[in-house]
Amino acid sequence: MNNKSTKLVLSIITVFVLGVFTSQAQQDRGERKERPTAEQLIKKMDENKDGKLSKEEVKGPLKDDFDKIDTDEDGFLSKEEIEKAPKPERKGRGERN
Repeated sequence: MNNKSTKLVLSIITVFVLGVFTSQAQQDRGERKERPTAEQLIKKMDENKDGKLSKEEVKGPLKDDFDKIDTDEDGFLSKEEIEKAPKPERKGRGERN
C-alpha cells in the first residue's frame, strides 16, 4: 500500500470507531436507569456496616434532603425512612446544570 492508501484506510477506521463510540454513548444516555432500592443504597453507602446511614455517609439527593428523610430525628436514615422518602424530582431537558 502506498502512503495515501494507508492514510485513507486509517481515516476510515478512525471515523468508524468514533461513530461506534458516539452511538453507544447516546444510547447509554437515553436509557432510563431504575432507582436503587433502600437496601442497595445502604449496602453501597454504609461505610461502618451498621445497617443505617449517617449524614457523613450519604451522598446526592439523600444528603440534600437528609433532615426531611430522617423523620425520627435520630441522625440516621433507616431502610424504612429511605423507602418512605419522597422521590427526587428529575430535571427535564434543558434544565440541567
